[in-house]
Amino acid sequence: MIGSLLKQVTAGAAVVPGEIKSAFGESKKGGGQGLRLADMAKLLIKTVSPIERVYICIDALDELLPHDRSEFLRALRQIIQAAPNARLFLTARYHISAELDEHLAREAYIIHIVPNQGDIARYVSHKMDNDGARDPNLMTENLKNDIMETMLEKTSGM
Repeated sequence: MIGSLLKQVTAGAAVVPGEIKSAFGESKKGGGQGLRLADMAKLLIKTVSPIERVYICIDALDELLPHDRSEFLRALRQIIQAAPNARLFLTARYHISAELDEHLAREAYIIHIVPNQGDIARYVSHKMDNDGARDPNLMTENLKNDIMETMLEKTSGM
């Protein structure tokens, strides 16, 4: 993911810095595996440092495997510590909040957003009613209740 961020930042540049080209070129010589995470993070820091403000947005961070997520969060912490112009916007489910606190608490403001059960219930009910209006035989009342119960259960577990 850090490599993807580096690619996105350099894609917006008029010219890809020579250091990045040579680093990727060197890593491929002799059947290399490519750049390591730490090397890509350093290149990203050098690339974003001269930019006035950089926003790094990552959605669904909780979907990364725990080991990968931990390494990724360490790299993000390194980036925002070394490049004070970089800002993070991360979304994740509540169950990894302790991990986010561990890696980013000193460098970030963490806002916990809790889903509103009433809003979810109204939205799902409205969608099911609209589907039922198109085809009344689409689902039974029991199926609607099961869907509603499951949706509310899943969102309340954060």
